[in-house]
Amino acid sequence: MKVFLDANILVGVLCKEYPLYTNAAKLLSLADNRKFTLYTSAVCLAIAFYFAEKKHGSSSAKERMVLLSKHIKIAVCGEKEVIATATNKKVNDFEDGLEYYAALHANCTVIVTEDQDDFYFSDKIEILTAFDFLKKYAVRND
Repeated sequence: MKVFLDANILVGVLCKEYPLYTNAAKLLSLADNRKFTLYTSAVCLAIAFYFAEKKHGSSSAKERMVLLSKHIKIAVCGEKEVIATATNKKVNDFEDGLEYYAALHANCTVIVTEDQDDFYFSDKIEILTAFDFLKKYAVRND
């Protein structure tokens, strides 16, 4: 299963923001599970870096980006995704549109975010919180 992680999930882990940290960290640990392939975008990494740098300093934030990038695939966010976002009249927040189309074009089946309402326009990808994703997909014994 291909899973796209929104910036707020990454920020929750990098900055140890409770109560999100617990479920977000469990979610990131799925990178070692062959049933799941975790994705994010360069846009999400940039947002996560911004907050991690404020909390931990530049050097530590860069180390964290390297570590994340070794375990999470980075979905392409280029011309195709920009045009799709800009031409979709339902998309009001450009950054959310970029994330959605990066996830869609990477064939992700779910976007995990703590701001489900940001992806109100999603008609092809399931949108779940970290808690709901773990409950639905990762805690099963199959």
